[in-house]
Amino acid sequence: MQKLTVYQKPTCSTCRNVVKQLKEQSVEFDSINYYEESFSVDSLKDICRKLGISPREMLRTKEPTYKALRLAERRFSEDELIAVMVKYPDLIQRPIIVKGKKAVLARPAEKLKEIL
Repeated sequence: MQKLTVYQKPTCSTCRNVVKQLKEQSVEFDSINYYEESFSVDSLKDICRKLGISPREMLRTKEPTYKALRLAERRFSEDELIAVMVKYPDLIQRPIIVKGKKAVLARPAEKLKEIL
C-alpha cells in the first residue's frame, strides 16, 4: 500500500479531524504543514492535476486574502493563480491527501474515504 501524504494547516479543525481519523485507523502517512514547507509552483500544479481540478477550484473564497486581492473580480491564468497560492497559502483549500497518482481534497473530512 502506498503511503499517504497529508498537506495541512495544523490549526485547521478539518485537518486535525483527518489526521485523527488516519491515526485511529492506523494508516501510515506523512504530514506536511504547507505553511512551514511551502508548495512550489510545480508541486501545486501536480496536486491540481492529481485532484482533477483547476487552480481556481482550490481557492478558499472566504479568506480575507481572497477578498483583498480581488480574485473574484480579476482574470488570472492558471499559472498566475498557482503563483498567487504559493505566495499566499491561506488561499489553498485543505487538507489535501495524496496517494501516488491520486489526490483528494478532504473537505469535508468524510471525503478521506475516497482515497483509503
